[in-house]
Amino acid sequence: MRLVLASTSPYRRALLQRLGLAFEVVRPEVDESPRTGESPPALVRRLARAKAAAAAAPGTWSIGSDQLAELDGAPIGKPGSREAACRQLAMMSAARVRFLTAVALHHGDGRCLEALDVTEVRFRALTGAEIERYVDAERPLDCAGSFKAEGLGIALFETISSQDPTALVGLPLIATARLLREAGFAVP
Repeated sequence: MRLVLASTSPYRRALLQRLGLAFEVVRPEVDESPRTGESPPALVRRLARAKAAAAAAPGTWSIGSDQLAELDGAPIGKPGSREAACRQLAMMSAARVRFLTAVALHHGDGRCLEALDVTEVRFRALTGAEIERYVDAERPLDCAGSFKAEGLGIALFETISSQDPTALVGLPLIATARLLREAGFAVP
């Protein structure tokens, strides 16, 4: 069976490679704007499905994923700039933040399997100097929540509570492997 990763994220690509399956990478063209009144869980689920559907083709299974942070019910996306990353991290200092990571497996015939992982991160109290040092060192401008848990960003946390440690990096492999098995892939 043909498998496509509907993402150009190097983080998701590296995670999916861990499952040992051959796959192609396609850039999904999806408007990621939230809809009026859309909750963060509904948003990440919709975007994961839309990305997977955008890469769907006959005889192909495509994987779409989306992630965002949620602080006090408000979504926090990718910062895009150094200043925005510093602001995000300052807001999350000493706070509990939920990270929602959705994955969808879409077949060209319209079938769709999906899952949502929720990871809670408790940030330690961060000084302005620590935030700036971190952002300058790792440049997490393309990461929801302005950090890379697989890198130096782990030093920003007090605790992480999750069912799947890979979800925080961008693709929940436990759920992805389950969905792939449901679709007929041999994992492992």
